[in-house]
Amino acid sequence: MHIAILTFDAFNELDSLIAFAILKRIRQPGWRVSIASPDARVTSMNGLVIDGQIDLQQASAADAVIVGSGLRTRDVVADPALLAQLRLDPARQLLAAQCSGALILARLGLLDDVPACTDLTSKPWVQEAGTRVLDQPFFAQGNVATAGGCLASVYLAAWIAARLAGVDQAREALHYIAPVGEKEQYLATAMAAIGRYLPNAT
Repeated sequence: MHIAILTFDAFNELDSLIAFAILKRIRQPGWRVSIASPDARVTSMNGLVIDGQIDLQQASAADAVIVGSGLRTRDVVADPALLAQLRLDPARQLLAAQCSGALILARLGLLDDVPACTDLTSKPWVQEAGTRVLDQPFFAQGNVATAGGCLASVYLAAWIAARLAGVDQAREALHYIAPVGEKEQYLATAMAAIGRYLPNAT
């Protein structure tokens, strides 16, 4: 399984790197997590410079794609050549967007019938793109999920881990990162947020 995290210039570190760290804790043969970017090197909104591991075309072939957010998301959606590199399809892959990443999914026509979660700053932009915005941290419909608020990236990562590796693996990854003395409470909150959106939820 290959999970790609789309990370553009001026990216939000919490969105891309928290999900990356959680998903890298899954131990399964062939499990791979990559930072995908349009350029070889990208700089975060706070000046952190990282190297992309794969390009956008390779990301489009991944089993799951997380669309991270950042200060320049509106520049991304205003660039037709850049958007054309993203060939995402919920029929063959899991798609997840963090905060302003929902705007990218909306502009790609992937949220036409799906309400979304996003952060408060991005909310009007996502609404202008024709997507109904929910007042909650996480939502999924079918193979498309969105999250609002930087720390909701934990929910996106847990949802992808549960869908691709199973709930037990997701819980184990979250248990590792949860604060000491609050692990069960933290786990219960996270699993409650994503549980109803898992295929076998009752």
